[in-house]
Amino acid sequence: MALPSFAAWRHLPRESRDTLFLLGVIGWTVLPHLGHLPWWCGVLVAVVLSWRARVAWRAGPLPGRWTVAAVLAVAIALTLWSERTLLGKDAGVTMLVVLMALKTLELRARRDALVVFFLGFFLVLTNFLYSQSLAVAASMLLSVWGLLTALVLAHMPVGRPPLARAAALAGRTALLGAPVMVALFVLFPRIGPLWGVPQDGLARTGLAGTMRIGNVAELAADDSVAMRLRFVDRVPSPGEMYFRGPVLSTFDGVEWTRLQPSFPAELRPRAELEPRGVPVRYEVTLEPNRLRLLPLLEMTPDSPDTAPRLDGWLPVLRPDLQWQVARPVGERLRFEATAWPQSRHGPREAVVGLRDLVDLPAGYNPRTLQWAAELRARPEFAQADAPALVDAVLAHIRTGGFSYTLIPGEYGRDAIDEFWLDRKAGFCEHFSAAFVVVMRALDVPARIVTGYQGTDPRPVDGYWIVRQSHAHAWAEVWVEGRGWMRVDPTAAVAPDRIERSRALQPPPGLVAGAIDAVNPVLAAQWREAWEALNNRWNQWVLNYSRNEQFDLLRRLGVSAPGWQDLAYALVLLASAAALAGAGWALWDRQRQDPWLRLQRRVQQRLAALGVEVQPHEPPRRRADAVRAALGARGEPLAALLDELDRRRYGREGRHAPQRDWWPRFDRASATLAP
Repeated sequence: MALPSFAAWRHLPRESRDTLFLLGVIGWTVLPHLGHLPWWCGVLVAVVLSWRARVAWRAGPLPGRWTVAAVLAVAIALTLWSERTLLGKDAGVTMLVVLMALKTLELRARRDALVVFFLGFFLVLTNFLYSQSLAVAASMLLSVWGLLTALVLAHMPVGRPPLARAAALAGRTALLGAPVMVALFVLFPRIGPLWGVPQDGLARTGLAGTMRIGNVAELAADDSVAMRLRFVDRVPSPGEMYFRGPVLSTFDGVEWTRLQPSFPAELRPRAELEPRGVPVRYEVTLEPNRLRLLPLLEMTPDSPDTAPRLDGWLPVLRPDLQWQVARPVGERLRFEATAWPQSRHGPREAVVGLRDLVDLPAGYNPRTLQWAAELRARPEFAQADAPALVDAVLAHIRTGGFSYTLIPGEYGRDAIDEFWLDRKAGFCEHFSAAFVVVMRALDVPARIVTGYQGTDPRPVDGYWIVRQSHAHAWAEVWVEGRGWMRVDPTAAVAPDRIERSRALQPPPGLVAGAIDAVNPVLAAQWREAWEALNNRWNQWVLNYSRNEQFDLLRRLGVSAPGWQDLAYALVLLASAAALAGAGWALWDRQRQDPWLRLQRRVQQRLAALGVEVQPHEPPRRRADAVRAALGARGEPLAALLDELDRRRYGREGRHAPQRDWWPRFDRASATLAP
């Protein structure tokens, strides 16, 4: 079907024009769903909407009910095939999108259009089940405006009102309702985050609870935001910005996982955190990460003044200093905490449980184990302690020809052997994994810590941004008399990665490369402006919780606010709005549609001439009544009524009658007065 030109669009029948406009709004509303729906659903919707648009453009007949029923049956079968059920969020949204598209094939009456409108409004809401970002909100605001415009057009049954007029009326209506929605948003009691539903659709690729060689490097290609930080007192140096995620202590030769202790709880190493130095108070806005932990700044102790406060999440500090929560983080969280970056932790004296952290799988990486044995056999290291061995291994990394790269290539079964002795090219997980294996081979307890290191170089809107590309892996070794000591082997070969938070970036794409070639600063400025706007949306809207509601009531003078106070405030505000509306209606009671006032004056004048007409009759019907009652004498009066009918219900469809019409009608009726 060829797209209509502007001139052809203007000359389309009104029904075709309104239908094409509605189909465009439906397509825009469905578009954000396509990334979450099965591929066949997007294809089916595109075919059905194109089919309906062709029918509207050519003024052809609609398909029969059996055809629509057959397409629906196919859609149900495909939904069962792809989702394995017709229940649940994904299957329900899929069927809603299909039903929305199929209902457009039954647009035979105004009643069918109303069903499509309200399905459309419901479909708008379902977009927020997957994402509540600013971009989605702006897109759905446009969808609501379009659906309201279509609804206004449906309530203008005669004439050809321009789309601009219907859109303006829809916009004014939405603006009039906006204060009510703002009041409900601010005061309506809530239990969880916005919409009060799990936001699993927001979860992105991020840290994992396990590590294989290469999976941290994959995160370096993800430039999305992992969390935003606002520091209250001081901003820590880049070298202090380690955000502790999963601690991995068990190695099976291929994969690193969390420790499964082989010793009783009383013999396992304890946290024994000793805060030292200057604390850092900070606020975190954490994006969904799919893990049951909070990647907090090292080290964040478990005390009433420093621990993260999260109602309903039950944050607990594990012995390995991971902050664990009650369920996977599938929604955006905001909280405050305090960290001591210079603190010490771990047992000062050897405990039996530390032997779990020197275990290595049999049969893997024999050449690396041999290299460690040869190092230990050298006279200067025969009786060396853990710090001396650490320095020796780091010196080997600095002088051994190692390189830090995002694309080291695939490694085989004995990946540590290949990396440590042959290729010597890798990302942070290669260095940390090889370092821990070597230290364990030297009989020094060691483990891998994954998380994030560093932030963007400068804050955006007062918030420092940690991205998925800041994902990092480092090591911890146990030192007698000191406890656990952080060792970052990556710093030995790529100090800029740690000291300046300068993470490796993947090669830019075609568009980004072109922008960088024209203006290297432009892309960064655009991204910062967007992220600042997005951050304000997150802070002011998505993170507006019951705590913010209670803070608002405290500022209004309520000393100990609760749910009842919110309900009272909402009722008082609704009552005040109702009284204001009643007052406005009382003051504006004389203001009416000018057509209605004119129709009433015409009815009164005709009644004086002996012509009985009903209030609901249009001018054309009244002209016929004048001719029937007055004959040829009333023809000039009937002609004026026909003119009024054309002005009111013709293609132009004016807002108000022309001012010269009533004087002419008044003079014509005066000549007929008895």
